Amino acid sequence: MKTELVDLSPTRKEIKIEIEPAQIRTAYDRISERYAKGANVPGFRRGHAPQSVVRNRFKSEIRSEVLRELLPEAVNNAIGEHSLAAIGEPDVHLDNSEALEKFGEEPITVKVGVEVFPEVKLDKYKGLEAVRRTRPVSETDVDKMIEGLRDHSASLQPVEDRGAESGDTVTVNVVGKFVDEPDEEDIKADDVEVVLGGEGVQQEFTDNLLETKPDDTKSFEVNYPVDFTSQGLAGKKVQYEAQVTAVRRRELPEVDDEWAKSLGDDFDSVETLRKKIHEDLEKRSASESDHRLRADVMKKLLEAHQFEVPQSLVEQQTSHRLESVVRDMIGRGIDPRNRDVNWEGAREELKVQAEEDVRASMLLEQIAEDEKITVSDEEVEAEIEAITTASRQPKEQVRAALTKDGGERSIAHRLRNRKALDLLIENASVTEEEWSEE
Repeated sequence: MKTELVDLSPTRKEIKIEIEPAQIRTAYDRISERYAKGANVPGFRRGHAPQSVVRNRFKSEIRSEVLRELLPEAVNNAIGEHSLAAIGEPDVHLDNSEALEKFGEEPITVKVGVEVFPEVKLDKYKGLEAVRRTRPVSETDVDKMIEGLRDHSASLQPVEDRGAESGDTVTVNVVGKFVDEPDEEDIKADDVEVVLGGEGVQQEFTDNLLETKPDDTKSFEVNYPVDFTSQGLAGKKVQYEAQVTAVRRRELPEVDDEWAKSLGDDFDSVETLRKKIHEDLEKRSASESDHRLRADVMKKLLEAHQFEVPQSLVEQQTSHRLESVVRDMIGRGIDPRNRDVNWEGAREELKVQAEEDVRASMLLEQIAEDEKITVSDEEVEAEIEAITTASRQPKEQVRAALTKDGGERSIAHRLRNRKALDLLIENASVTEEEWSEE
């Protein structure tokens, strides 16, 4: 067997393989003989037909089996001969199909496309210049958190001395009939809470329920926009009859020590609560600062190391990113199937980020290799424990999710890359600057 390596790019190689006639004839004779022993050919006793007749009658089957036997071995041997670390399945094409008509008389040549990992040559990766900015925490930030807690602690109190106003919660029992589609099933719902003027509330509900009191009944029509979040209502006209059962107003608690105590045993006063909020905001700010610093260092590393990356890995990472987008949409209550989203355009945008992901991973792997960074079984187990505690999920469920793409060593792989990035941060030239919003 003769082979020739053609260097198409840092990640694409082509091997030209020539399988010699003698090797073809050996396989051809052996497989033809096996067919002849079991062949049932009209005019001959089973297994006694001449080999030439068998080859002619079963020409296609015999040739296919010969190729199935010879090609995989030839391809694997050629990849090994040229020491290629192939990614995925090689792309095999017969280069001289005319040789099939003279099977065993002429060599068979094939071209094999192989995707490989590129050689990663590290330039400077220690002493990278980066900037750390830390968001300052002010008393105004604490006030905002206090207001958020008050809002969360708000109670709904019955309104008896007036009609419903904007901001009130009106509870109704509704029956809705589709105006232009009388065969559609009526909408019936009890104890529907409508916050007048609230986000996501159709304006017709707010306009018609203002000034209402318990036991009032209102009839009104709602024209839903074509892009309404509920597909069953989008673009439709519904005639509603709403019976008011309650009108309530939101009442915020006073900011005093008793309210602070109601939030948990850790708070004995408003002062203690404010101090804890301030500490939490500072921790969050430090974490955000660290995240941005790591991103800045990684950006500088990528800028200094531009090289071609395997496209199959880019496609795989693009799919992972797209899946994350879909999961996020579902998590926010958005049905991806009902949105006017250009998924092809979105994929192309994500592909740019995915290519950076793959390049970053390869760089960190090479740095970890050069720095002889290792990860112990104890560190892997500690990582699983930490994620289990943070996510409040069963440990085995966390382990299964983390090891989905390659066993527990996949966790080790991520930890090793994280250690490599930690090393970059430790050795970076970091300048402290004032906070600025990105």
